[in-house]
Amino acid sequence: MHNQQHLDTLTFSHQLYDEMPRELEFRATTIVEAEEWQQVLREKLIELVGGFPPTQCDLQPETLEIREFETYIRETVLFQSRPNMTTYGYFLTPTHIDISKPNATILCLAGHGRGLDDIVGIEEDGSMREEFGGYQNDFALQCLAHGYTVLAIEQFGFGHRRDAVSRERGGGSSSCQPSAGAALLLGQTMVGWRVYDAMRAYDYLATRSEVDMNRLGIMGISGGGTTSFFTTAIDQRVRAAVISGYFNTFKDSILSISHCIDNYIPNVLQYAEMYDIAGLIAPRALFVESGTEDTIFPIAATRASVERAKTIFKHFNAEDKLGFEVFEAGHSFYGVGAFEFLKQVL
Repeated sequence: MHNQQHLDTLTFSHQLYDEMPRELEFRATTIVEAEEWQQVLREKLIELVGGFPPTQCDLQPETLEIREFETYIRETVLFQSRPNMTTYGYFLTPTHIDISKPNATILCLAGHGRGLDDIVGIEEDGSMREEFGGYQNDFALQCLAHGYTVLAIEQFGFGHRRDAVSRERGGGSSSCQPSAGAALLLGQTMVGWRVYDAMRAYDYLATRSEVDMNRLGIMGISGGGTTSFFTTAIDQRVRAAVISGYFNTFKDSILSISHCIDNYIPNVLQYAEMYDIAGLIAPRALFVESGTEDTIFPIAATRASVERAKTIFKHFNAEDKLGFEVFEAGHSFYGVGAFEFLKQVL
């Protein structure tokens, strides 16, 4: 007699997940073991996302435009992240701070949608929004309002960095699927491509006298949360990360719910779950926020994953460096506890 469950593909995936031991899950008992584990898992993670170029190309930074607003200055900037790939971004300076002193600076990364413009208040017709809007709530402008200098870059496949077909489809269309698929065909990943852009963004910030390189943060929601999370796990220059609408378990979200293929890292579950990767951030700071009605990153799994990550942070005597806020809403940026947390750690 055939078991009807054997017709269910998700049941099959979960069974394989349950049977697969995570080779590099956190098992350390001492701080020395924990630090050695971090080094091994970080190297493996870089390998799993497809690795990074062995040599860095020249950034060739360029400023296209400078606009002054009532409370900040916005520079439109370009820099070369890889040969044949330019990164587009906005460098935002609050005008109410002393710009002669290097300032804490946050790299902001948008999620799926219209991309970069949608976190800095720019409408599709180029006009400026009068109040924070969209599911991302213009969080780059919120960072400015809290006194941070900001570099907001366009993620690979969104907004200003798309292929011709998605540009023709309009503002909200991304080229994630073909380009993330191309990355997999080439033995790389979209996660790796986007993380490397973020790493080169920090190289760019090192050229700016306005930036305090000892007080670097990162913030992102959804697909921007993905990149922020993995960038912080890999690049130890990042002192504090705010991850909105992403942190969960691979099992309950990426493996179980239909996501854009830019989320997928081949073989990652052979080595680690998401809470293990969070452990690469300790003893640096991590803040997670999640909505109770988020249908693609279920809140119960986020809670459980945060608890597992806490046990790793404890080994680094860094329990106070892991913050968590749940809010009553769907998949959106909240930013209440997050900014309080950043005030303490950055």
